Amino acid sequence: MKKILLLLFITLIATYTYAQNRRGGGGNGGQRQPRESRIPGGALPFREVIGVVQDSAGNKMEGATIKLKTAKDSLITNSVDKGKFTFKGVTSATFVLTVSNVGFETVVRSMQLSETSRSLELDPVILKVQSNMLGEVTINGAPSVVYKTDTVQYRAADYKVRPNSSVDEVLKKMEGFEVGTDGTVTHQGKPLTKIRLNGKDYIGGDLTQAIKNLPADIIDKIQVIDDYGDQAKRTGIKEGDPQKVLNITTRADRSVGNIARVNGGIGNNDRYDGRVYLQRLSGNEVIAVLGGINNTVNGVGGGGSSGGNTQTGGPRLNYRNDFGKKIKINASYGYNFRNVTSVSESNGYRLDSLGRTDFVRSSNRLSKNKTHNFNFDLEYEIDSADYLKVSPNYSYNSAVNSSTSTNLQTGLIHQDIRGGNSSGNTTPAYGAAVFYQHIFKKPHRNASIWMSYNHSDNEQDNEQNNNIRYYIDSNSTTRDSLVHRYISRSNISKSFSTHLTYVEPFNLESQLEFSAQMNSRSYDNQAYTSNIDSAGRNHLVDSLSNVYQYSFTEFRFGANYRINKTKYNISLGVTAVPTVLDGSKASLGNVATHRTNFNLIPIARFEYVWSKEQRFSINYSGNPSEPSFNQIQPVRDESNPQNPVIGNPNLKPAFNHNINAQYNNYIIDSKFNLSGNVYASFIQNQIANNDRLIPDAYGTLKNETSFVNIAGNHYYGGNYNVSKQLDDRKYNLSLNGSINYGHSVRMNRDLAYIVTNWHYNERFGPRINPNESIEFNPYVSFDVNKTFSTLPTSTNTNVQTTALAVDGKFYFMEGKTFTFGYNASKNYVRGLPSNITRNPLVINAYIEQNFFRKKNFTLTFQVFDILKQNNFVNQVNNGNGVTNTLTNALSRYFMFSAKVYLQKWSGAPSKHGKFMKRMGDGSFIE
Repeated sequence: MKKILLLLFITLIATYTYAQNRRGGGGNGGQRQPRESRIPGGALPFREVIGVVQDSAGNKMEGATIKLKTAKDSLITNSVDKGKFTFKGVTSATFVLTVSNVGFETVVRSMQLSETSRSLELDPVILKVQSNMLGEVTINGAPSVVYKTDTVQYRAADYKVRPNSSVDEVLKKMEGFEVGTDGTVTHQGKPLTKIRLNGKDYIGGDLTQAIKNLPADIIDKIQVIDDYGDQAKRTGIKEGDPQKVLNITTRADRSVGNIARVNGGIGNNDRYDGRVYLQRLSGNEVIAVLGGINNTVNGVGGGGSSGGNTQTGGPRLNYRNDFGKKIKINASYGYNFRNVTSVSESNGYRLDSLGRTDFVRSSNRLSKNKTHNFNFDLEYEIDSADYLKVSPNYSYNSAVNSSTSTNLQTGLIHQDIRGGNSSGNTTPAYGAAVFYQHIFKKPHRNASIWMSYNHSDNEQDNEQNNNIRYYIDSNSTTRDSLVHRYISRSNISKSFSTHLTYVEPFNLESQLEFSAQMNSRSYDNQAYTSNIDSAGRNHLVDSLSNVYQYSFTEFRFGANYRINKTKYNISLGVTAVPTVLDGSKASLGNVATHRTNFNLIPIARFEYVWSKEQRFSINYSGNPSEPSFNQIQPVRDESNPQNPVIGNPNLKPAFNHNINAQYNNYIIDSKFNLSGNVYASFIQNQIANNDRLIPDAYGTLKNETSFVNIAGNHYYGGNYNVSKQLDDRKYNLSLNGSINYGHSVRMNRDLAYIVTNWHYNERFGPRINPNESIEFNPYVSFDVNKTFSTLPTSTNTNVQTTALAVDGKFYFMEGKTFTFGYNASKNYVRGLPSNITRNPLVINAYIEQNFFRKKNFTLTFQVFDILKQNNFVNQVNNGNGVTNTLTNALSRYFMFSAKVYLQKWSGAPSKHGKFMKRMGDGSFIE
């Protein structure tokens, strides 16, 4: 028995000693004691405290506030990924730790460490739900904004909107987003190109229509993705520049159900607006029907370049479903018609080293366009190692255009051009892409191949009927020239691409990536020009016709070494790019051309990640740009007699070096977001037009264009976005701006000149929502656009625009069922000639009444441009001339509309009695 007791005693002593070595001493307040980190010689100047926060169910809690207070100072931080928090630089071994989060009881602990302890790892801090909370409380410590690799993610629940709102209303409240009146969306200064729902393209990717019709209350998360394509998504090999894509992930309890939204409106002067949106959603199954028709005024809302009307409409269909675990399909069809009548006026001048030509232009245009688009994706998970995707597509476009115009020129070139043009064209196009990937048994090792083929055939007929009057001086003319021509064009283009990749991992954190591409594009172009005599007969003019074929083939061979660490990732490599251009011109001498070229392009990417809320990235990319066949064919092309073109067979391809850096930081406890990016671009062998004025057959001058390589073009710029939310997002302060500088070298009459441009824009737009009855959103911006040219006859410009705007809503009556909404904008412009300066004040307003308990029936009365001042001037300075475009749309009108919104939900999707799991993009898996 004594031996047994002695053995037990020794075991207990050994266990205690081991625990002391692991934890650094006795317990105090429930904390873990420091790991083995003692330093001879007494107390330490600094220490580190590490811990984790979780709730009573064991869930890690992000976003909790942790305060550490000593006798000398006070520190504060918040829990981040998996509830972790860290304090560095703690000066005292004695401190008080306070942990709090909304909806939970605050925890306070007093700590006493050894003076020689270097670090302390605490036991988990457990927060209990506050027992005296009133009403229903949803607890979620996750941050509102998270920055992932190639993705910025927003939690929609943190951005409150009114019932029955659409997605665009949520986007307007999120940091970094700007939503235009025409439905365009930018994020951190860059435009978004298409939309996805739970990871798949939605209604053909039509972003504008989707955000105006998808209801806001189905959103769980909003994601902005840098999309490098399907192949990059699965292989991780990123090449080229990404598209910005908006992805919406639905709430689990809003992922099985039906939605119906119907809206109809009518106004004066034949204005109308009708929309229908129907959707069935059941996990990955989506059936959506979207249709609309409307007749609106061009230019309402500011900045339009013309007056007139636009009539547009058509349906869009989307079907998506999974057939078992292996097969997934996503199909969409869209038809759209767009009829535009427009009236525009512009004036300005064009410069040449010989002098200046002033012009006044006006035009009336009518265009009718019809478009059919069909897209289909079939994904086949052959097995755990093999994946196949097939994507055919078809489109058909047709257009009919007619216009009458006047162009009055004085100065160096003195002539009047009056006439009309009419044209019609059709473009059927079809193609397909195939992607296959094989994943090997060794982790991260994979190989893939992507192939695509596309074919389009553009057929166009154009009739020109112009009268040109040539002047000797301001009082007399030499002669009139009647130009009545018929031009028939046929342009067939074919493209074939294939892309092979292979990834060989060295370990779980590093890998070598190989890629090989071949891109081939061929073109068959025919343009026949005939003069039409007074009897209406056509006479072919060989000198004005242009028939040529050419092909451009590009090969890319790349090798890249990538390191993926928790805090950073690096990519370094090189791509070799040989190219071949072949062509022949059947008209004007049957000239043949053969061109080869070779480029080496570095690959360089670096990203450093402090946390999910803070990261920095920098990327280099290089892109060669071959001259077009028209630019190198060594013959004179007089398809446009007023502007003949001569190619240069000695042109070299241009090469563009791009460097982009981006920083993002979202401070959770302060609800403060900071985002910014800068870029630099340098172009070698820039291909530039070299314009000359030459005598024409009537004793006056016309423009001749040739092409040259020039050096010295470089561009710099950046933008930033700062936003701060106060009082649970009742007040959102947003400051953003951009600055861009361009230095370009241009040619005129074989002489080089320099054009520099500064564009500076600063915008401040708080969003104020102090209670459920008021929304008030003022906005002020200051824009400066300066252009300087060294061309001797040039005139520098400096246009400054201060814009003031406000929009808002007031909600009245019981249940806030009655709404008064408004928006107003006022511009102050300096730097334009006094005779064309416009400072319009545009005011729009509406009243709206909701009916029924769910407020799902709405009547609205709208009035647009109450003061009838929707007239603007847009100035463009291209270095050798200035164009001022005026608009004066007939924009004062009213609309009366009714809207019905119905929805019914069945909960989260499930299979075999179990709820389905979700991927990061929102798609469901068993």
